[in-house]
Amino acid sequence: MSKYDQLTELLLHLGDSAIVQAQRLCELCGHAPALEEEVALMNVGLDLVGQARNWLEYAAERIDDGRDADALVYRRDELAYRNLLLVEQPNGDFAVTMCKQFLYDAWHYEILNSLIHSSDERVAGIAAKSLKEVTYHLKRSADWVVRMGDGTDESHQRMVKAVDHLWRYVFELAQLDETKQSVIEQGILPGGEDLPERWLAMVTQVFERATLGVPAPAPSIYLNGQKGLHSECLGILLAEMQFLQRAYPDASW
Repeated sequence: MSKYDQLTELLLHLGDSAIVQAQRLCELCGHAPALEEEVALMNVGLDLVGQARNWLEYAAERIDDGRDADALVYRRDELAYRNLLLVEQPNGDFAVTMCKQFLYDAWHYEILNSLIHSSDERVAGIAAKSLKEVTYHLKRSADWVVRMGDGTDESHQRMVKAVDHLWRYVFELAQLDETKQSVIEQGILPGGEDLPERWLAMVTQVFERATLGVPAPAPSIYLNGQKGLHSECLGILLAEMQFLQRAYPDASW
């Protein structure tokens, strides 16, 4: 059982998901298929870093053990991270990158639309600011899913493979865990009862435009990001992201 209350768990969930997805996008610096795409991906990543800082600063204040947002990012191991399993998965080819971004963006957009009405004023404020950015993220990633899914035979097949590869991890997006159920009851996530249905409706709409089929519901597996049970991918990602802080603790320049 977590030592933190459910609001703090939600803040960690949102902040960790944003920073891990941002790190994945940063890995594409110098490796995107076109200069314009590299700039766009880096901008999305920077947006997510800013959002992660806002969520994790609030979480650090609530935990109140001397750590700040930086310490939460750079000095926790994978078991303490609460991010979605989806975002920690490797980028793969451009179809996987954009499909993963879209599946996350659709969930991110819908949960923020609930959080802007939160009974917690600070949560509502962070959500409102984040929603402006995520609305653009969603439009862009959805456009790429449609462009590739309804494009050439090659791009269509790559997007089909991307969906097949990633879909096993969307069970977390398609159901309400204990944390979300609790914050719904507290009014922190108002209207969150139908969050999975809204996410699936968004995905279905875009997939239809992209001439992609919607797979059967993904079954739950033994992994669970909200409980710190991650795939092997997160530990590798954190080893790179946290290297400098761990090699030179408290260094400043």
